[in-house]
Amino acid sequence: MDFILQENVPLAPLTTLKIGGNARFFVRAETAQQIIAALDFAEENEFPIFVLGGGSNILVADEGFGGLVVQIAVKGIEIKENIVTAQAGEDWDGFVKSCVENDLQGIECLSGIPGLTGGTPVQNVGAYGQEVSETIAKVRVFDRKSKEILELTNQDCQFSYRASLFNATAKNRFIVLAVTFALNKNGAPKIVYKDLQNHFGDYQPNLRETREAVLEIRRAKSMVIDELDPNAKSAGSFFKNPVVRPEKLAEIVVLARQFGVEDVPHFPAAENEFKIPAAWLIENAGFYKGYVKNEAGISTRHTLALINRGAASASDILALKNEIQTAVRKKFGVELTPEPIFVGF
Repeated sequence: MDFILQENVPLAPLTTLKIGGNARFFVRAETAQQIIAALDFAEENEFPIFVLGGGSNILVADEGFGGLVVQIAVKGIEIKENIVTAQAGEDWDGFVKSCVENDLQGIECLSGIPGLTGGTPVQNVGAYGQEVSETIAKVRVFDRKSKEILELTNQDCQFSYRASLFNATAKNRFIVLAVTFALNKNGAPKIVYKDLQNHFGDYQPNLRETREAVLEIRRAKSMVIDELDPNAKSAGSFFKNPVVRPEKLAEIVVLARQFGVEDVPHFPAAENEFKIPAAWLIENAGFYKGYVKNEAGISTRHTLALINRGAASASDILALKNEIQTAVRKKFGVELTPEPIFVGF
């Protein structure tokens, strides 16, 4: 056995929500070989498997996880002109910082997002007008079905809004080992998001200024990791922005006018579809920043973030999630989909 097997390891400290029970078995894998060996061990012993990255987008059950948790800790960044490869265990924000410092454009608006680089293709991570699918060239994976290490192209990954091959049609089949990005040397930063446009006005920022602005905006919303911030024990945005057809949007506009709201914010999504901000739906379904339910709550700065107010259980978070989903469904006929992965439920 070329890895160290631990038992009954607390998972809460390894997540940004700081919630959850223990892993029955746990391996910290620092090489691709250790990842594969740990997966083989679990398969031979018929243990369920959960692959843990930065713990920033998960909710762990109070009972913990009764199988093997493999924590990805493979490190390394390689830069060849505008082509940059990061191993899956690299801290995402550190990686973005490195690219910005090397005048490589394409992921600057994704600054401050917690987690590891290997997790970014899984949900096609995006923020402030950028998504990783815009610049991912290929993803190196271990295929648990064929037992091979493969390289998948951008097209192979089947990216869409907060989705990919990895969390949809081939969920649990591939383990991300490394991600390669094709960035733009000395490219102009992408300033399309309203908050960034308001921040800069007519000024044309460089990549470093854009990164700092994104971090400043995220801090103001408690969307960066800060141990001193009571809103920071969260999994980030808890719900995806729903995508609706034109007829559903028209229906929501009529409903909104009935309670005195003329403007329903919406943005083009896929062909003939529109994205409605989940935060708008939540607020107009009766919730507000700072809403409290037991030890769980809504961030005082951002209605999309559900927070651990100090001693919340996974059950507390689920109860609040369910209350919000029910209210939005009853008022607008829209089903909010959670972003985090639920582990051990």
